[in-house]
Amino acid sequence: MAYGKELDAAKKAASLAARLCQKVQKALLQSDVQSKSDKSPVTVADYGSQAVVSLLLQRELSSVLFSLVAEEDSADLRKDGSQDILERITKLVNDTLATEDLLKPIDSTLSTDDILRAIDCGTSEGGPNGRHWVLDPIDGTKGFLRGDQYAVALGLLEEGKVVLGVLACPNLPLASIAGNNNSSSSDEKGCLFYATIGSGTYMQPLDSNSEPVKVHVSSVENPADASFFESFEGAHSLHDLSSSIANKLGVKAPPVRIDSQAKYGALSRGDGAIYLRFPHKGYREKIWDHVAGAIVVTEAGGIVTDAGGKALDFSKGKYLDLDTGI
Repeated sequence: MAYGKELDAAKKAASLAARLCQKVQKALLQSDVQSKSDKSPVTVADYGSQAVVSLLLQRELSSVLFSLVAEEDSADLRKDGSQDILERITKLVNDTLATEDLLKPIDSTLSTDDILRAIDCGTSEGGPNGRHWVLDPIDGTKGFLRGDQYAVALGLLEEGKVVLGVLACPNLPLASIAGNNNSSSSDEKGCLFYATIGSGTYMQPLDSNSEPVKVHVSSVENPADASFFESFEGAHSLHDLSSSIANKLGVKAPPVRIDSQAKYGALSRGDGAIYLRFPHKGYREKIWDHVAGAIVVTEAGGIVTDAGGKALDFSKGKYLDLDTGI
């Protein structure tokens, strides 16, 4: 398979980061939440997840020039009063790495400076040339804080094109959520979706070595029979506009609202037929919110465009220049 080594590394990194996030979510404390300039919450797990992915990718792909475009940097962690949270992140990353036999070659305890450096490896600007990994360490931080859906989203750009994507979705049921608005009758949760260009999209349980299954988008052709996804948070997308479009299409089912790129994963396996995202005026979409999800859907037979019907262009750096929405 093309990109086999990169895919193996990405699956390991995303799965391990998701395990770290699960640990934090179970013991979430109010003091874990910091405020960022855009007022979205950022957590110990967010920084820890980015550090784990950065460290593991560099270790697994040590012979390749490493470029990572990621959501976080260490600026807030270097401020006065942040030592306690930085030490907690450092311990969390060390504990996570130490529990994995496959990571034993990272045999020395990482210092706070090591963690800061790992986080800051994610400050690449991306662009049209070369290879760039793209990471959202916790996509859906509000869902994460509520105990709902979130994803570790990791993709690979080559010469500005998406060639690989992995979505680790710890709280997404393995069974379809179609019509169940974020839940399912199955107690089994935790999905890992992955795709490489030209090879299709696969899903497997996040916490087991079960054989992956190839997935495909919904075969529904009549809009009246279709269901659509949209963001859980009204602040992330114009729900009224989505509803108006759905009505014009003849969609009868109510929207399924879930956080994060877990929507892309659910869409890739046919849980719904449409995903509509129309951010508020002035919002600029970041590439890490869509790179992994886009290839997971397109390799499963779906189509991902802006509202004008144009393919998403990930070659312009950290931001997507879009016509209205996705």
